Amino acid sequence: MASNRTFTSPALTFELVARCPVTRARASILTLPHGAVNLPIFMPVATQASLKGLTPEQLEATGCRLCLNNTYHLGLKPGQEVLDAVGGAHKLQGWNHNILTDSGGFQMVSLLKLANITEEGVRFLSPHDGSPMLLTPEHSMSLQNSIGSDIMMQLDDVLVTTSPDKARMREAMERSVRWLDRCIAAHKNPDTQNLFCIIQGGLDLDMRRECCREMLARNTPGIAIGGLSGGEAKDDFCKVVAACTELLPDLKPRYVMGIGYPEDLVVSVALGADMFDCVWPTRTARFGNAITKHGMLNMKREMYAADFGPIEEGCGCPCCRPTEEEGAMGITRAFVHHNAAKETVAAHLLTLHNVWYQLDLMRQARQAIIEDRFPAFVKGFFGNLYPDRNSYPTWAVDALRGVGIDLIQT
Repeated sequence: MASNRTFTSPALTFELVARCPVTRARASILTLPHGAVNLPIFMPVATQASLKGLTPEQLEATGCRLCLNNTYHLGLKPGQEVLDAVGGAHKLQGWNHNILTDSGGFQMVSLLKLANITEEGVRFLSPHDGSPMLLTPEHSMSLQNSIGSDIMMQLDDVLVTTSPDKARMREAMERSVRWLDRCIAAHKNPDTQNLFCIIQGGLDLDMRRECCREMLARNTPGIAIGGLSGGEAKDDFCKVVAACTELLPDLKPRYVMGIGYPEDLVVSVALGADMFDCVWPTRTARFGNAITKHGMLNMKREMYAADFGPIEEGCGCPCCRPTEEEGAMGITRAFVHHNAAKETVAAHLLTLHNVWYQLDLMRQARQAIIEDRFPAFVKGFFGNLYPDRNSYPTWAVDALRGVGIDLIQT
């Protein structure tokens, strides 16, 4: 059921709030069983049902209303029996907001040495104890039904985009369509959980378009573009996203999987995507790095030893705001530097800051779309990140030019 601005399905409502008249960027509201989510959005990754370094309350305080859990890992530990007994992942982790679960398909790439892929499914050796596990579309759905995630991803056949084996790429794309049919048939809770399809096809744009048409015919409540962030050139990545979003319906959420660098997020929003996830912001925090609008800061560097300013001036996260403000910590760069090499508190604080940064970047993009100033927002973003216009990445310049923004022209 849909109006000209709203699409509804049993467990999801998608409302288009505003469009950028120049680019393909959209602002919308995605309402899921555990509440409304403003799009575009970055989704932090809580692989094992916890975001490393943050409590659920701290994650909630960043404004996060949709985070990721991983089906493969939760299926291994704590296991389906425990998930069923506790009543799902929301209760397990004390999280009252929305959860999206990856199907386990990505582990075909990340744990390839442990995996064997056939039409039946994927046979893994557990990285915990080496025991065998068969992940089929049916088992993935059963696990995700037990997890109780608000958005479930189909099991897809994932191949790194840079693979030169065209025949294998086509096999993976066609198998992903067949596996979607099996996922739809096995999904027990379509009234309370949303199953998203995943478009595959590597860097072959014709194959991607063919997969789009096949997936759209299955009419899932949302659509993901998968198989990217696997080492492909950024201009190839942008071409795939642009080719897919051109064919996707206006009134369904569009999720580009595994994307997390700030430039990638902003360009992908301009290309018409709504949802993104990546472990990078939290992982880089554990290496002592802070994400800021002027680029990455390595807080282990000696230059910060006596720097008593905030991690980032003007940042609204609890770490950076002055102590006079409610709920603020007034953390200095010197304190983070002092702890970065030896104490977990620095990783904790930088994780909080980095997650806030990513969420706030998408909040700013959304507001700019609503206020009809998105191209100016994009130019300001790149201007902050690259003081010299000549150093703008060519891939971003070309991709944005393709949707009406000229970064080089003043």
